[in-house]
Amino acid sequence: MSDNNIAFGKKYFVFLLVFLGMLSAFGPFVTDMYLPVLPQMANIFKCSASTAQFGLTMSLIGLAAGQVFFGPLSDKYGRKPVLLVSLLLFAVSTVVILFSQTMEWFNICRLFQGIGGAGGIVLSRSIATDYYSGRELAKILAIIGAINGVAPIASPVIGGIVATFTGWQGIFMVLLGIGILIIAMCFLFRESYPLEQRNQAGIFTTFASILKLLRLPYFRIYVLMYAFASAILFAYISSASFIIQNHYGYSPFVFSICFAINSVFIGIGSGLSVKIKNSSKAAVVGGLLLVGTGIAQLVIGTLFDTFPVYEGLTLLMLTGVGYVFTASTTLTMTEGREYIGAASAVFGALGFLFGGIVSPLVGIGNIMQSTMTVILSCAVIITVLSVFSLRRQQLIEK
Repeated sequence: MSDNNIAFGKKYFVFLLVFLGMLSAFGPFVTDMYLPVLPQMANIFKCSASTAQFGLTMSLIGLAAGQVFFGPLSDKYGRKPVLLVSLLLFAVSTVVILFSQTMEWFNICRLFQGIGGAGGIVLSRSIATDYYSGRELAKILAIIGAINGVAPIASPVIGGIVATFTGWQGIFMVLLGIGILIIAMCFLFRESYPLEQRNQAGIFTTFASILKLLRLPYFRIYVLMYAFASAILFAYISSASFIIQNHYGYSPFVFSICFAINSVFIGIGSGLSVKIKNSSKAAVVGGLLLVGTGIAQLVIGTLFDTFPVYEGLTLLMLTGVGYVFTASTTLTMTEGREYIGAASAVFGALGFLFGGIVSPLVGIGNIMQSTMTVILSCAVIITVLSVFSLRRQQLIEK
């Protein structure tokens, strides 16, 4: 931790952790809170399930594109001013969403809402890396991840309760309130990236740092590990409401409770990952757990199509996702430390981009079979990449 951070004292340290946790939680805020009403929105706007899910895809594309834009800009102009601009865009686009009359207009607005929310996600990692490195960074990312774990737990529950009384618009009023709260907190945040450390090159050269990072072979491996883990998570997110409500016949509120319980296991996986000193080994453990549950979902889930079986395997799968998330984040940010903002941007953007790609795919054909196939395919790729990562670590240690 830097001297500046030590001088802030314990109160500011706690504030910083909560602030970073809320910023990183923008993804779950934007994607998860309205999940309980996805089936109902398809009925309200008289569109197909795939069209309703496209709103999730648009927000994921926005979350990906916004990170590529705001991350490198923060390397040049600092974290705080770029963060404020992104938060204002989020707030304005959320207001516009409240007046949507068609699903097409709603989906377009979700794109801009995602772009605005992306600033918080990408800068939460950048700010953490401004202060920490190595195992300290891994621990801080795990703490932020635990705080972040509250978001996917609370979001669908809040969304389900709010929608019961106000309809889908009430959910986005809550999102607007969260955005305004974080804007207020932003004024208490002290710039973490000193002027003398910022990228002094021109704006186009600043964005060129992304290409420099992509030339690093192991940076690509670490980022892809995270991207395929994100694909697994969003395959689950985009299919869960339809599987639990339509396939198994449970209510939106029951779905919200199940989704909340399931989200805890991502945090459990993150916590267990930190206990393994070698992040590459932690990634291998997570990858093998994902492959095992993927095979079990296809075989056991097909033979015994019951909700308890589906739920039990989902818990194991999300634990594996937690392992890979923390391990790949630590490896990526360490490898790309020279251009922290750009590294965080590429990392987060590909995660949401891959999530956006798989989200509509799981709605094609039998949603259970499609989801299981996507999960297993991504799990195999993660395991192969993590083995390459571990091999490199072993060669370095020799």
